[in-house]
Amino acid sequence: MPSRQSGSPVRIRGLIAGLAERHTISVVSFVSPGEEQTRALQEIRAFTDEVVAVPNERFGLSKPAKRSMQLRSLIGRKSFARLRHESRPFQAALDRLFERSSFDIVQVETCVMAHYAFPEGPAVVLDEHNIEYEILRRTVGVAQGLPRKVHSYVDYQKLKAEEEASWRAADACAVTSPRDEATIRQAVPRARTAVVPNAADTDFYSPRASTPEPSTILFFGTIAHYPNTDGLIFFLDNVLPLIKRVRPEVRLLVVGPAPPPEILRRAAPDVIVTGEVPDVRPYLERAKVVVVPLRIGGGTRLKIVEALAMAKPVVSTSLGAEGLDVSDGENILIADNAPAFADRVAGVLADNALATRLGSAGRRLVERSYDWNASARKLEALYHSTLLSRQRSELPSASNLVSRAPEPR
Repeated sequence: MPSRQSGSPVRIRGLIAGLAERHTISVVSFVSPGEEQTRALQEIRAFTDEVVAVPNERFGLSKPAKRSMQLRSLIGRKSFARLRHESRPFQAALDRLFERSSFDIVQVETCVMAHYAFPEGPAVVLDEHNIEYEILRRTVGVAQGLPRKVHSYVDYQKLKAEEEASWRAADACAVTSPRDEATIRQAVPRARTAVVPNAADTDFYSPRASTPEPSTILFFGTIAHYPNTDGLIFFLDNVLPLIKRVRPEVRLLVVGPAPPPEILRRAAPDVIVTGEVPDVRPYLERAKVVVVPLRIGGGTRLKIVEALAMAKPVVSTSLGAEGLDVSDGENILIADNAPAFADRVAGVLADNALATRLGSAGRRLVERSYDWNASARKLEALYHSTLLSRQRSELPSASNLVSRAPEPR
């Protein structure tokens, strides 16, 4: 069963598992230098015919080397994401795969992988985990330092042009929410699109009989991902002190890989930073409430879907819950400033009936709308309509699929 990872690998793994019974799937993916297989690739091996891992020396760069590449992107024509994901060895690996195998569909995981070349025959389906340029645009609005603001704004303009070009070039685009679908269709009215929601393994993420710790708050995710870092700092500096005025015994669990120095510096007896864990479910079981205080982002948040699947009450910003079919006060609580966020978290901590009601409603929502098997069926329907549009009479019973995956984050 899967362990909790960053969003992109979780989505890829969930969809591949849902497709595997009816399709033959090959995957070509980047890994960091010296890393033969990431944990995400190891987990999908059981569902795939072939996994090809291509080291990328641009992953895991030192801070000075990363800043140098960002400067190159600032003064050049390509976005930082495009520069980071360009690789002749990756193109060569694709070429070798296409030489020895034929495919009906090539699925490209996010626009940062859309610049590679492949044969004319397969239909190209772009899976947009987010509207990537929106993350940069929103970063401009909240970033504190002028260098980050300037770089994010310039990079946003380049990535927006690249991303919109990828929508025009693809035969079809899968998105995680109706909002993202509307964004693509506004830019490319003739685009073939389908909403393929982020979801959860509802057997793996299921409620337990254990009693949560009454004063424990949980945030989980890839902590180094800038939207998560920014949201956590906002919560730690502006929200948590307000909660502690009325509930001084509360503590925050920060669970996930690669916490950056600015988060580690804030660790304390009541702020426990775990780093990466093999399984997030024990921490979800301990938590009385899960917080998603994000101010930057795109797509939909898997952390919310997984928390709701385990019947946990969630307090989120509007942006954090964006794109999900949730209702404030029914299956989630929404707050967009520090006092309101603190008040809602404290309210859940103090009211067991409220916590139970929100958690039960969240679990029902996930069972109804956010299961990976259902999402995989929606993706298959997009394959079918795309292949029909290319003058094929029917979707083969066991079509071949190759997926190009970006770096985990």
